[in-house]
Amino acid sequence: REMLRGVLLALAVASAHAFHGSLPLSGAVRSLPRVSRCRAPRMTLSTASARPALAKRFVQHKKEAQTFYRFLSIVYDTIVNPGHWTEEMRDEALEPAKVEWHNLDVVDVGAGTGFCTLGIVKAGVRPEKVTMIDQSPHQLAKAKKKEKLNGVTILQGDAEDLPFETDSKDRYVSAGSIEYWPEPQRGICEAYRVLRPGGLACVIGPVYPTNPISRFFADAWMLFPTEQEYLDWFAAAGFKDVKLKRIGPWWYHGVRRHGLIMGCSVTGRKAAAGESPLALGPKEEDVARPAVGGAARLARLVLGTMAGFYYFLVPVYMLLKHMLLWPLSLVWKGAHRRLM
Repeated sequence: REMLRGVLLALAVASAHAFHGSLPLSGAVRSLPRVSRCRAPRMTLSTASARPALAKRFVQHKKEAQTFYRFLSIVYDTIVNPGHWTEEMRDEALEPAKVEWHNLDVVDVGAGTGFCTLGIVKAGVRPEKVTMIDQSPHQLAKAKKKEKLNGVTILQGDAEDLPFETDSKDRYVSAGSIEYWPEPQRGICEAYRVLRPGGLACVIGPVYPTNPISRFFADAWMLFPTEQEYLDWFAAAGFKDVKLKRIGPWWYHGVRRHGLIMGCSVTGRKAAAGESPLALGPKEEDVARPAVGGAARLARLVLGTMAGFYYFLVPVYMLLKHMLLWPLSLVWKGAHRRLM
């Protein structure tokens, strides 16, 4: 029944957006006005309620994500990153986090194989001041083999229940992890809790597609938040000066209709000491106690992996399109921008 609901949800979303149009995508950076009180994430028909953020995709439960990365970790650095998360994108996404000072206490949550952690160290933070945490032992095993990460503290843990004291970190960074959080709002509230007053949180992740076919596969695979959802989650957690910066592979030429696995960098500043003003109930699930078990989890994992394969093809398609338009761009400078 759960799998059927997921398929029907994806079909409904594809149909609704095909008839009602898509979200405006203009502007590279969006700022959220200051809020005087905590509020629940706002959902409107044009953004989140048409595709509920709380509906679990096939690879969004913690155990499903952990199993998924047991196999994806084998090719993550060699196949996944080159098509979706380049060094240039990483450095651009980390810029708003201001991680250039060597004595900052930084935590990289959902750090995986350490690709983003390498960017933090490259920016200037001493490895001994960086902690990376991930729920996948297979991803972390890859990170431990990287010489440039010598000195970095590597922990296995949960993004929604971090093993750090309140007000203990200067920077919180999470790249490519929120899409697997069953409760994204809880994860962002944890980011608020562990930061010292004045500290910055930076969450880098997917953006929701507007193309109907891409929406179908995105909704089947994992969480692709809308830009507004990111802003609302940060505001509800208590962050101030919230900003969103768009990123993407250079050969996309700014095209975002298919969605992006790494499509935006959202930052916010913690203004006051203590935990997030947003009080949440008990944690929804734990990797040690799977929300879905047995054959149902296996079926969800297979279906989610099949849907995810679509997003391995999208960057190849976009690169081929870029190459085909290149001769025309020699005589028409706007060829890629207008025809991609």
